[in-house]
Amino acid sequence: MPYILAIDVGSNKICALVARMENGSPVIVGSGVSKSQGLKKGAIVNIELAASAIKNAVDYASKQAGVETPRAIVSVSGAYITSIDSQGKASLPTKEIAVKDINRAMQTAIYHAVVAKDCEILHALPYNFKVDEQCGVQDPVGMSGSMLEMSVHIITAQKSAMENLRKTIRAAGVEIENLVFSGYASAIAVLSDDEKELGACVIDIGASTCNLVVYANNAPRANGFLPVGGAHITADLSMALHTPPYAAERVKLEYGSFYSRPSASGGKAKAEPSAQNIEIPKIGNENETHLVSLDIVSTVIGARVDETLMILAGQLERSRLKEVLGAGVVLTGGASKHSGLADVAAYSFGDVSVRIARPKPLGGLIESLRDPVYSVAVGLIRYAANESALYEFDSAGNLRYRPHKGSIEKENVQEIAKSLGRLDEEENGTKKTDLADIITPPTAVKPGIKGRLKQCWEWLTTMF
Repeated sequence: MPYILAIDVGSNKICALVARMENGSPVIVGSGVSKSQGLKKGAIVNIELAASAIKNAVDYASKQAGVETPRAIVSVSGAYITSIDSQGKASLPTKEIAVKDINRAMQTAIYHAVVAKDCEILHALPYNFKVDEQCGVQDPVGMSGSMLEMSVHIITAQKSAMENLRKTIRAAGVEIENLVFSGYASAIAVLSDDEKELGACVIDIGASTCNLVVYANNAPRANGFLPVGGAHITADLSMALHTPPYAAERVKLEYGSFYSRPSASGGKAKAEPSAQNIEIPKIGNENETHLVSLDIVSTVIGARVDETLMILAGQLERSRLKEVLGAGVVLTGGASKHSGLADVAAYSFGDVSVRIARPKPLGGLIESLRDPVYSVAVGLIRYAANESALYEFDSAGNLRYRPHKGSIEKENVQEIAKSLGRLDEEENGTKKTDLADIITPPTAVKPGIKGRLKQCWEWLTTMF
């Protein structure tokens, strides 16, 4: 794929980036941003309006790049996302582990996963590899053994929501190459390899949503979502200060630092003067103004931020992975840029380090795009360039494998479905998670009875 088109479908903005692959690395050659329409808290509520906004961003990026890219990598909001964990294993007849053995073990994990009927798989990400009795294996390929075992984190999305997203993207004149959970994309954009290995929690705080992803031992292990973001602070200020939303947004951006908040060490964060009044227009009569104290501004913002961070900290606690966060908590997204946020977050999350992150440098990435607000879009480009997990089944049903830079080994999921030896519902009277129904087109052909018996035998030999 010489060119990559990435589309971040956010609640506040649509961002499209075009990148050209040069010597195996992406170089940004075009960008376009438009104000979101037809979206609310990450969900599409009007296909026509959303498609128009997407088309505007894509057209601008394409004109700047001088090329049209008909297929795109598209972000999926955490509003649609759920996740489960499963276990997989495969016997090793050759006694040396190859990519095909990773493939078979992941197949069994997906087959046994309890995926809801109304959901489809976006990502299947293995972790905790075990070869025979040896635990803690980072990459089993090339190792010798008789049995490979693994855990797999499976990220799913609502089928109906994904179909509406596909309709919206098609209405904008683009086809979808791959769908990527936006929180996962943010983590790819901002985390270093060392942070992924040490363990880190990435929280993307956007205009209307927060997406949370926990990495441990180089693999995504948990994710969360909160339908609250920077726009809620603006709404709170508008009501508390009796001023129009546009004026509340200006107050938030100009005066929205955090004053004298407790720090993680038990002391005080940097204090700033608050005995000051500002003049803002009155709601309902914008020609008339009134004075408000910055103490009130600080109190309103602080209350919303404290509540949001406490809920996110609770999600992290429930993941039971806080103890393995050697790299701490990483905040990104447009609403992460408020002065003092890192200090407040350090207090909320307890004894872990907190930093604000911008996307890692990328070829052709102008400084204006190295802003936390573009983390998802940059992460999509990096994902398309195969800078994601070491192993993964993606939303298109392909096995992505990253042993060397730029190398991707793909295996169609229809072949995976065939190798599982499933029986039809009519024959066994039960319904198991049907991988072909989840992540392949409805035209997938099921084998005949002889083929099914042969496949069942093949499946049994991979298990024992």
